[in-house]
Amino acid sequence: MYDPLVSPASSAPEWQFNLKAQSSGIVALESVIVNPNLALWFDRPSNDPLQIDNHSAWGALFNLQTAEVTALNVITNSFCGSGAFLSNGTMASIGGDQMGFPGNPIIKPGTQAIRLFDPCASLTGEGCTLFEDPNLILIEKRWYPSTARIFDGSLIIVGGMHEEAAFYNIDPANSFEFFPRKEQTARPSAFLERSLPTNLFPRILALPDGSVFMVANNQSIIYDVETDTETILPDIPNGVRVSNPTDGSAILLPLSPPDFTPEVLVCGGSNMDDRTPEQNLSSQHPASSQCSRITLTPEGIAKGWEIEHMLTNRTLHELVHLPNGQILVANGAGTGFAGIGGVADPVGTSNSDHAVLVPELYTPSVLQGRRFSNEGMPSSGIARVYHSTITLTPQGNFLIAGSNPNGGSNFTGPGIKFPSEFRVQTLDPPFMFVERPKILSAPQKLAFGSSVTVPVSIPDSLSHDTAKIQVSLMDLGFSTHGFHTGARLVFMNATISEDKKSLTFATPPGGRVFPPGPATVFLTIDDVSSEGASVMMGGGNSPPTLE
Repeated sequence: MYDPLVSPASSAPEWQFNLKAQSSGIVALESVIVNPNLALWFDRPSNDPLQIDNHSAWGALFNLQTAEVTALNVITNSFCGSGAFLSNGTMASIGGDQMGFPGNPIIKPGTQAIRLFDPCASLTGEGCTLFEDPNLILIEKRWYPSTARIFDGSLIIVGGMHEEAAFYNIDPANSFEFFPRKEQTARPSAFLERSLPTNLFPRILALPDGSVFMVANNQSIIYDVETDTETILPDIPNGVRVSNPTDGSAILLPLSPPDFTPEVLVCGGSNMDDRTPEQNLSSQHPASSQCSRITLTPEGIAKGWEIEHMLTNRTLHELVHLPNGQILVANGAGTGFAGIGGVADPVGTSNSDHAVLVPELYTPSVLQGRRFSNEGMPSSGIARVYHSTITLTPQGNFLIAGSNPNGGSNFTGPGIKFPSEFRVQTLDPPFMFVERPKILSAPQKLAFGSSVTVPVSIPDSLSHDTAKIQVSLMDLGFSTHGFHTGARLVFMNATISEDKKSLTFATPPGGRVFPPGPATVFLTIDDVSSEGASVMMGGGNSPPTLE
């Protein structure tokens, strides 16, 4: 990759950070792409500058093309909730905080809230609404839960706590439940009990056999939804803890036909002793550079975790897919912990310090020890620590926003090392600056186990017979608290016609490989990716559904 320090005369395109907007209106501590041109953001009820109905907003739509921000009317407190898409395309925002905020008297507690954003085709947000029914609630109160779509298009909701706590999980919701409900009581979880007190925002990943991988603290399991049983996996090595308040990140590596063998990568976090009172911990405690990778087959589990290291120590960062199967590592801090003002020596009110400004790329397919690189990567110039987000967009770049290790929105700037961050950036891969392939049109719905042919346009520079062709089916996920819940990439076998005008690909065999619901299809040729085509994988039915 191009390195300007080595090749100053080269005109090869580089990775670039670009300032997309000076103000997001609200702190984007939760971020999800809801249609080809809109991101949906949530904050806590606070003193953010964006207004609605004579008070500060805590929900907003961001126009990816124009950078305009439109306030949404949110009733319940979405602070530190989670979210995912259902099989019918509805985005469900799950849980949140019970607290109010001075000046916003209308706020309702969010701990049992389910907020629904129905599919909206408007590219400007006109007519797009968030729906809240006070009778539609979770079984159990949940602050800091995790959520993922499973094989029947419904959501599994995992963990959290009942009431707000400063650091550790001292009032745990150690259970699973589903939306729509499968039972009238929550399922107790021995795994969540064992992983106390650092098990908030457990990292959960739906596997291609229908089960769910979970990691919290330094422990991991495979959970069988259908039998309500768990298989205990080896602990994360070297005492590294990866869920809040230590906030490492995790991702399901790309799934490839014919076997769709699942591999999980878990990076960063901390080797702190979770028996240490938070007031005895330090914002200067080094985060971990460790990445642990495991293949979730009987042989892979017996072999255990394979260890490698990022180029930097990180906590509060995220792992995000690129359409070509690489993993972007971005955001975060080099020392400290998640949370606000709990440790002995907070930086302002931040429990973390030493923002990591340069992203890294992880290439899963190369030899161990050579998988991480930041060659040619720029510095963001903006600290993205606690309460920051990042997501891949349908345009193929990354939308980066948020960062707020403060009790409310802190605008003071000078003298505050980590003020509330309202600037919005994109991180643009090199392929954004060259001629790209195009998917000219795609069906609105894709059936499982089918062959699909779509018209394409391919630049002459990518039309050679030895070109590497990749077609990825992606869930762009829901970003919050160092984890991209629901993020998924499934490669599909594909061919391009002899005249280079059509692309034929084979969709996944069923909803266990890719849970039915919204998806984005990218065509990548020699690491140059198209813009994504938004589709519905399956019939668009309400859950539960198998098609």
